[in-house]
Amino acid sequence: MKNNFFYFVLLLCFNVLCSQTKIVDKTVEIERIVNRIQLPVFPKYKVTVTQFGAKGDSVTNCKSAFDKAMKACGKKKGGTIVVPKGVYTINGPIHFVSNVNLHLEAGAKIRFGSNPDDYPLVLTSWEGTMLYNYSPLIYANNVENVAITGTGTIDGEAKNTWIKWKPLEEKDKLLSREMNHNNVPLKDRVFGKGHFLRPQMIQFLNSKNILMEGVTIEDSPFWCVHLLKSKSITLRGLKYDAHNNNNDGIDPEYSSDILIENIQFNNGDDNVAIKAGRDDEGRANSNNPSENIVIRNCEFKGLHAVVIGSEMSAGVRNVFVDNCKASGYLKRGIYIKTNSDRGGYVKDLYFSNIALGQVEDCIYMTANYHGEGGGLYPSKISDISISNVSCESASNAAIVIEGFPEKKVENIVLDKITVKSAKNGMTLTNTQNVSINEIVIGDKIGVPSSVK
Repeated sequence: MKNNFFYFVLLLCFNVLCSQTKIVDKTVEIERIVNRIQLPVFPKYKVTVTQFGAKGDSVTNCKSAFDKAMKACGKKKGGTIVVPKGVYTINGPIHFVSNVNLHLEAGAKIRFGSNPDDYPLVLTSWEGTMLYNYSPLIYANNVENVAITGTGTIDGEAKNTWIKWKPLEEKDKLLSREMNHNNVPLKDRVFGKGHFLRPQMIQFLNSKNILMEGVTIEDSPFWCVHLLKSKSITLRGLKYDAHNNNNDGIDPEYSSDILIENIQFNNGDDNVAIKAGRDDEGRANSNNPSENIVIRNCEFKGLHAVVIGSEMSAGVRNVFVDNCKASGYLKRGIYIKTNSDRGGYVKDLYFSNIALGQVEDCIYMTANYHGEGGGLYPSKISDISISNVSCESASNAAIVIEGFPEKKVENIVLDKITVKSAKNGMTLTNTQNVSINEIVIGDKIGVPSSVK
């Protein structure tokens, strides 16, 4: 214990046999998912927003011009809307139709206005509960073959406007959760005027064959990219500069067949947060888990790198995170969180080849994340492989895994994990079948590892 390094090279593990843990050929499964995803295809028809009166002077309201361009593409069964260099103010949302590529050329910026009266109520979700609220700034419902591409910028202009609602949202947040728990009919879950739930920046709902590539996303009112009940999605080459409260980078929810690659995250909250509905409503949608998600070759920077939960009641499974690195300080690197209100499951997760810098906790799995219900629905966390992870320092703990006495976290493989320094080593509570190999935790251990 006084050596420079504190070694857990435990081929004998805590109630563990590697043979009991699910083994998957990750390469084969990743390729199967990626090959199943369909990229959108567009007609040759092309228009520029300036044809319809848009001016990139940062002053003119270009809402009408963008609407007309979208309508023109709709009449032609699709096409490409080109946004040339300039700053285009839009007082209201962009609503997609099918078979359209919104393409932002170099030097183009779309800047959204922030008057709530300009944003009609639409079907959406807010922290895991379906309801009607202000339209996301870019919104697509029940469409297919859509894209946002180019090297321009999408600016939510929220830091001096929408974000001021953050201290006012608690009453409406609790109301939405009561509606969820009490199975209030969806038609009666109406927010908007007089309420303070901030809209998402970009949301795809009930949609498929989606591409986002190359653009920069900044200053979002709430979550940046929300993938809701959608499938066959490719997100690549995006850049983030979004530091408001709740500025998650990408939030898949009830969504499947997703490729997230080559993203440069720089967010005020989670980089990727995989969700699947909240509590009663989520459990009622257990046939629609978030699944078959590949995250690779990304650069993390924000509050947390990859998060599962806490809204995950319909289940999260078959997630692959590979060859990613982080810069700056993260609170947690790999973070799996649920509680006894959620129910559902988190399983078949594979994390590999991840380099983290300074963190509070390197790996943190908890079934005891704070909740607001009766605690009758403990979630099941199982079948997780974490390998080839390095971390410079953990100001709290290298590894924490917490289950329930009646529903333990089980079938976990921790292989080749190095944390150069940590205040605490590893704590396992209510776990079984945890396989540990070549775990190295550095020379400043304040509290020894424990197993309960």
